[in-house]
Amino acid sequence: MEENLQEIAERIRNNDCPDIRKNIVFVQDALDVLHGKWTVPILWAIFKGNYRFKDIQRFAPGLSDKILSQKLKQMMEDKLVERIEYQTFPPSVEYHLTEHGVSLYKVLALLMEWGGEHRKLMLEK
Repeated sequence: MEENLQEIAERIRNNDCPDIRKNIVFVQDALDVLHGKWTVPILWAIFKGNYRFKDIQRFAPGLSDKILSQKLKQMMEDKLVERIEYQTFPPSVEYHLTEHGVSLYKVLALLMEWGGEHRKLMLEK
């Protein structure tokens, strides 16, 4: 992977990457999905098996009902999360990651690794 990154960096420096604008759009699309203070904590909560509304909320202290509801709706629109209603009394609802949502795990794990290295570098200043 390191060689591949070096090759890409060299192509960008040499202006030999005609598809870079298209690729930037893809990166921006991904960042748009992950934006906001609560998106990643909500995803981590569901990754860890907190599927009910209040369980997700407890995993992210300070997250209000209103914001959690808005974020879950947005995540459903982005096809990351699905809402499952159970016909029980009282009715119960759970939120699960779609296959598309599960695919974010690798991305978040890499971001976490990079973020740890970045934090370490910044603390060394």
